[in-house]
Amino acid sequence: MKTALVTGSSRGIGAATAALLAENGYSVCINYIERRDKAEELEACLRCRGCSVISHMADVSDPDAVNAMVRRIESELGNVTLLVNNAGIGEQHQFQDISPELWKRMFDVNLGGCFNSIRAVLPHMLHEHSGSIVNVSSIWGNHGASCEVAYSCTKHAIIGLTRSLAAELAPSGIRVNCVAPGVIDTDMVKVLGEETLSMLADDIPMGRLGRPEEIARMILNLAEAEYTTGQVVTVDGGFII
Repeated sequence: MKTALVTGSSRGIGAATAALLAENGYSVCINYIERRDKAEELEACLRCRGCSVISHMADVSDPDAVNAMVRRIESELGNVTLLVNNAGIGEQHQFQDISPELWKRMFDVNLGGCFNSIRAVLPHMLHEHSGSIVNVSSIWGNHGASCEVAYSCTKHAIIGLTRSLAAELAPSGIRVNCVAPGVIDTDMVKVLGEETLSMLADDIPMGRLGRPEEIARMILNLAEAEYTTGQVVTVDGGFII
């Protein structure tokens, strides 16, 4: 049985990933914190296609909430065999305008969410000597980004987490990989405005923004690549070469 938890999956890359996994035989938990309407809409849509899916509200920065979510998944869907750490927040600020509260919140969600989710699902994976973890970083985790210092730091840390944990868990049969999306057509980037997005598209060799479904396909590939671990795969249309 294949069971996946996709954090932050009510919309965008997470929703596309949850849908693709469900269509490929995974039982899936759609995790959300705010957009219950979107999560339940996706859940209903996938159920109509005969997929095994639940939705669950949990702030991934809260370890107790994550543990409760995983216990529910185990009860209703089975033990988690694939964890996709997608939940994240991002804001643009000049460094001097980043408050300590925002800095902490971004690390608590983006990096702490990975930590809490991995800790919650890892005992069963260790017991079974099997499992796959795919973390979602960003091109700004590989390269610095002006006015996105906090976000870039969290995404850089996720890459470090991926590589270090992959080395630690490989002898136990557990694979840890990472996808680093470029500029993807999601709500997170739409706040930049049409003019900025058009300029970004012009800077991308492939001439357009990426689609959430394209990231989802890479996540599925990494999830099932049996001899691949510790890798960070950039999907950005050639934006950074």
